[in-house]
Amino acid sequence: MLPVPYSSILQARSREEFRDEIVRAARQLGFDTVAAMTVIDPEPGEAAGATSRFIVVDNTPPAYRNVFDSPGAQQADPVMQYCKEYSVPLAWNQDTYVNALAGPMWEEQAVYGYRAGVALALHLPDRHHFMLGVERDGELPNDPVEMQRLLSDVQLFTVYAMDAAMRLLVPVRQQPERPALTPREVEALSWTMAGKTAWEVGRILGISERTAVLHISNAMRKLDCSNKHQAVLKALRLGLIH
Repeated sequence: MLPVPYSSILQARSREEFRDEIVRAARQLGFDTVAAMTVIDPEPGEAAGATSRFIVVDNTPPAYRNVFDSPGAQQADPVMQYCKEYSVPLAWNQDTYVNALAGPMWEEQAVYGYRAGVALALHLPDRHHFMLGVERDGELPNDPVEMQRLLSDVQLFTVYAMDAAMRLLVPVRQQPERPALTPREVEALSWTMAGKTAWEVGRILGISERTAVLHISNAMRKLDCSNKHQAVLKALRLGLIH
């Protein structure tokens, strides 16, 4: 398999280029369709009845969208309901829907090639949310190692797509201040960017794995990020690591 072009997602200069890049990345991961959804919740003090704003970029078949693109369908979808609550990747298939008493919904969407997939949501601290879902007509891997690798790939994919979506699709926001990271936090993030685990970071820096995790967690908190991949990407954008 060729390397997935995550970095090219960041180089997208328009909504159309963003769509092309996420479709290409999804297909290299073995998925036919992809949907990237940005959700902006109303600010405190907005008029009563104000609702969340949804910005969706996808390659969803029009026939599928006509059937399932409605508030009622989304409220009944167990994958969507999971993503509203959690920021951990969900690998779903027919069993996910059957166990949620939504088997007929799976049967209807399977006709359009939506038989299995992975979904992930990132809930940001400023009333912004980002969800990415990839779907295909075939089954997901049975091998646990291969499945874990796929989930990690989708998690990284989501972080890159979120960064590009916030830049291209969301109204301009005030540039965040550069948080003051300690030298150890910068080192820990830099080695994380290089693909090292917390155990490996600890060995390199001459500290325990627990202390390495603490440095990474502190950096995530200071950067207002929900996972280490997102923290690395934000630190890069702010010029904190190179």
